[in-house]
Amino acid sequence: MAEESPSPAAAPRGFDIFTTSRPLWQTMLVFLVPLMLSNLLQSASGTFNSIFLGRFIGVHALAAVSSIFPVVFFLVSFMIGISSGSTVLIGQAYGARDEHKLKRIAGTTIGVGFYFSILTCVLGVVFARDLLEIIRTPSDILTDATAYSRIVWLSLPILFPYLIYTTVIRGTGDSRTPFYFLIVSTALSAVLTPALIFGWLWLPKIGVLSAAVANFAASFIAFAGLLVYLQVLRSPLRVDRELIADMVNVDWGIFLKVVRIGIPTGIQVVMVSLSEIAVITFVNRFGSHATAAYGAVNQIVSYVQFPAISIGITASIFGAQSIGARREDMLGAVVRSAVTLNYVIGSVLIGLVYVFSNDVLGWFITDAPTLAVAHELVMITMWSYLLFGNSAVLSGIMRASGDVIVPTLNGIGAIWLVEVPAAYILMQHFGLAGVWMGYPIAFAAALTAQFTYYTLVWKKKTHERLV
Repeated sequence: MAEESPSPAAAPRGFDIFTTSRPLWQTMLVFLVPLMLSNLLQSASGTFNSIFLGRFIGVHALAAVSSIFPVVFFLVSFMIGISSGSTVLIGQAYGARDEHKLKRIAGTTIGVGFYFSILTCVLGVVFARDLLEIIRTPSDILTDATAYSRIVWLSLPILFPYLIYTTVIRGTGDSRTPFYFLIVSTALSAVLTPALIFGWLWLPKIGVLSAAVANFAASFIAFAGLLVYLQVLRSPLRVDRELIADMVNVDWGIFLKVVRIGIPTGIQVVMVSLSEIAVITFVNRFGSHATAAYGAVNQIVSYVQFPAISIGITASIFGAQSIGARREDMLGAVVRSAVTLNYVIGSVLIGLVYVFSNDVLGWFITDAPTLAVAHELVMITMWSYLLFGNSAVLSGIMRASGDVIVPTLNGIGAIWLVEVPAAYILMQHFGLAGVWMGYPIAFAAALTAQFTYYTLVWKKKTHERLV
């Protein structure tokens, strides 16, 4: 079984890691580059929007958008966490060359994600202002933030299925197709946002809402294009009667497996997102300048954080395929290759951020006091994302086998038992800088916990297929 090549229909652009002659780290890098560039493009879309809003409308517009960021990140992260459960199953089904099972997993996950997006959309639109008040959004930006957030909520029935679809495709070893269509959505967003700010091409001037509307339109067009592309390729993941039937008639056996793997991961990501809400609640106490600095630095952090996340996802997918193909002997090599890539790529990116931090922050912020606050945040936290990436690799490889409970508890404990209390306590002594100090402390705690469990427990287990 392990010596067979995957059928072109099952993974038209995927990788066969079991027969390639190149070193594993090179195979992972070939898969990783489009995945990493995809995440960078997603960050670039947010970056362009923040630059347009911050420089052409003002700090208050940037702060209004930043105020909803943790809540949106919370929801998107939850869906990514759930999708990770399906990715493990899809990776194992792909490694086992079971195309029928692959389609059933995909249909079930996409269907559940779509239903959840409808529910979230309705609740978000109705309670948008109440939610922003709960997280203590400054009163001078509350009205704009509420209007902006309602557009975001309305976009979720497009955004969530799109995210799940791309995650499912990557589980088959295809990281390039999602990347191509992300280029489309990013380019559209980069054009539409200033067009809606300035009223180009006879479009209306809608101010702070421009970024949300542009993202909505860009995601819709890119998702539609992706579905057409899969249809033309006759991909097993195309929308046909069988996939629609799988979406409508959820396979509860598969769904329970997705939940068993994805819910703990989703809970961990949710808890991270909730911690960001707690952190921005601390930050908001220092005024809208601090909130704007937080939003600007989040744009930079994503360029470092998402590559680290991408490497963890790559380790999980390659690990799942190895287990599905009954090649458990490859798991150690997957970990070593992924950890090496994390420190090499992460060090380069973080070094560039430190060297050019003032210049990059100047893209978003022209106000000198706000710029100083943002620079302090970068200096304190950026190096620690190397630890974050290492932890992501270890949790990813353990997730590939379906072992998610302990890694999840390790991650949650590092956030809520270390980061949030540390940020609150240090804030009392060091002011706003104390809030930033919570990040590296939490990342170090998470890596210590994950490495301990991986070394002493997980490596000694036998890992069987879940599908």
